[in-house]
Amino acid sequence: MDWALRFQGVGNASAVALGSPMATIERDGRPWLTIDCGGEGLSNYLAHYGRMPQALFVTHVHLDHVGGFERLFVDGYFSARRGQTRLYVPAPVVPLLHKRVADYPNVLAEGGANFWDAFQLVPVGDAFWHDGVRLEVFPARHHWPETAYGLRLKGALVWTGDTRPIPEMLARFAAEDEWIAHDCGLHGNPSHTGVDDLEREYPQELVRRMMLYHYASEADAEALRRRGHRVAVPGERVPLRTPSAERMAAL
Repeated sequence: MDWALRFQGVGNASAVALGSPMATIERDGRPWLTIDCGGEGLSNYLAHYGRMPQALFVTHVHLDHVGGFERLFVDGYFSARRGQTRLYVPAPVVPLLHKRVADYPNVLAEGGANFWDAFQLVPVGDAFWHDGVRLEVFPARHHWPETAYGLRLKGALVWTGDTRPIPEMLARFAAEDEWIAHDCGLHGNPSHTGVDDLEREYPQELVRRMMLYHYASEADAEALRRRGHRVAVPGERVPLRTPSAERMAAL
């Protein structure tokens, strides 16, 4: 099996030209699991793959991460795939996602439909299975406890989601030499990691495996590169190792 990560968007909420933070894990060149669903990121997804995502993991509910859900609903509800698009959502995030994207008096003007009719909603805890492969979920530090989560495809990839530094989490969830896609801008704030935070909080062994996203501009990306960091760009495809769970299943 050939595994890869493709970035649909890498910018912060104001960096529209860089796309909202969103990426897709590919298997054998096809989309396997998409992370988040921002508006610009979804447009980039459609331009590349030519169809809507069929399986998504939601890290948190800020609109640059879930702003594409109305389009996703319309496409899913008015098609033969109604109820088939799988949404893996950390259980504490489910009510927040409902309030953010689904709690509207009539999702269709003529009535007769619920927002979630278009999807197969799967609340998840510390781990979940997708297409026979186990993925792990861990809390991030973003705005408020139990509202934002990261994702691990063991042995292949760790996606932090929006977060402040979480060295205690990555010591556990990035322990198999995984690539780490980490929130990082040139300047930090109470909700996001800055490059000074990154360099101070993490050992070099972890930093050397990081691909930075959620930055503010091309100029900031270049400044991060000058400091020796790998910076993700929209459309970039990063080869991944075969996940541990799949390697074990093949034995």
